[in-house]
Amino acid sequence: MSRKRKHKKHEEHVDESWLLPYADLLTLLLALFIVLFATSSIDAQKFAKISDSFSTILHGGEGLLESNTSMTPGNDTSSTVIDQNNEEEKKDETAASEEADKEKDNDADLEAAEQEELKKIQEKIETYIKDKDLSDKFSTALTDEGLLLTINDNVLFNSGSSEVSVSDEEIAREISDLLVMDPPREVIISGHTDDVPISTSSYNSNWELSVMRSVNFMKVVLENEELDPRWFSAKGYGEYKPIASNDTAEGREKNRRVEVLILPREAETE
Repeated sequence: MSRKRKHKKHEEHVDESWLLPYADLLTLLLALFIVLFATSSIDAQKFAKISDSFSTILHGGEGLLESNTSMTPGNDTSSTVIDQNNEEEKKDETAASEEADKEKDNDADLEAAEQEELKKIQEKIETYIKDKDLSDKFSTALTDEGLLLTINDNVLFNSGSSEVSVSDEEIAREISDLLVMDPPREVIISGHTDDVPISTSSYNSNWELSVMRSVNFMKVVLENEELDPRWFSAKGYGEYKPIASNDTAEGREKNRRVEVLILPREAETE
């Protein structure tokens, strides 16, 4: 009877051999998380220390991650990759800088060539002004906006009128011949007045008068079939863009004018 009881007791004993592989698995997982945490930031010395600890745990001190490219301060592959990336960035920056310098040089060359062309047009207009003895009525200037031709209003218009006077229509047509260019350029015609108030049956303000003067002058200019209307526009500024003081008769006379602005080509494409 006693033998049977002992045999039964032995059969009820629990087998605990599974604990060993389970403990090894937990150790490996712990080591893995330690490595992941340590390598989350680029620190060669820190990574080497964790690598040594990891190797010691698993192999009793044998370096698991040791190789010809070990992560030591003197032989850091991460630093090498970073240095290569920095070199590439520097090369790209240098190439971009050189390209920008070339574009600036090209722009400067184009601007110089454009100014030279505008000077030739100015010389042609100045020759016309001299031949017609209109120096006291016409003037030209090269500005930041382009070539500006200024015409006193009494050359083209009677006082208070926006219609080009019959006697001056020929001058307007001769000016149109000066505006024939190949290739064509954009031309802006603008009207200006002094600040003396105007109120007639036709116009309630200087602004309206200046607009119609520029439009009517442009109409006469565009009678020239060699000119393309798509390159012309008209504006009116009234008394709001004076070039002299309106306190004197001479200043008011200068402010009453029509301006013809010939734009440089780079301004046309902006």
